[in-house]
Amino acid sequence: MKNVTLKVGNEQDFFRRGKALARLADGGQPIPEERTVSFEDPADLLRLLTARRLEVFRSVKGEPGSITVIAGRLHRDRSAVKRDVDQLAQVGLVTIETKTLPGHGQMKEITAAAGIFRLEAMVM
Repeated sequence: MKNVTLKVGNEQDFFRRGKALARLADGGQPIPEERTVSFEDPADLLRLLTARRLEVFRSVKGEPGSITVIAGRLHRDRSAVKRDVDQLAQVGLVTIETKTLPGHGQMKEITAAAGIFRLEAMVM
């Protein structure tokens, strides 16, 4: 599993990270398996990381499962959990994989996309 960092940053930060990765690639060095998602406005980051979405993420990190299973585990409405999972998947915190069930069709399994989830924010 890779590491995911959610942070507040600007365009300069983005290009600085890109240049550092390019230097590693040019030098034949391994590129760290990590993902950084930047938000220009801290309010956008806070809108993503609601208490309910963090609860979903923690549940999935503890044990992957279908949306129905996760909703049952958290005692929440399935459609609300689905919306939260979709938002978390959009930024790469969880993955949604279709799995074939023997004799029973298919299900979508939700798994944590990161072993470590780091949050960085500076408000100026």
